[in-house]
Amino acid sequence: MVYAVVRAGGRQEKVEVGTIVTMDRIKADKDGNVQLIPVLLVDGEKITSDAKSLAKITVTAEVLNDLRGPKIVIQKFKNKTGYKKRQGHRQELTRVKITGIK
Repeated sequence: MVYAVVRAGGRQEKVEVGTIVTMDRIKADKDGNVQLIPVLLVDGEKITSDAKSLAKITVTAEVLNDLRGPKIVIQKFKNKTGYKKRQGHRQELTRVKITGIK
């Protein structure tokens, strides 16, 4: 069983070939592919975590679609001063499918 832990936005995701991952918005090349940075690689019994070995490894992914996350409402309120503030946010996301770990 081969899997890798990749850096996806500000988080790390465990991926295998065929895994579909939703991560922060990333830009794809003209073919719709993305290179992800591996942090750890597990290849059967062998675990690779040093930077020199990981520099040779490529994790490729195909961009499926761009989407937006759920709306988050931020409310601030201060008592007795009349201060109220309401703000919303929707995170820009990308859904990718892992196509290869080499």
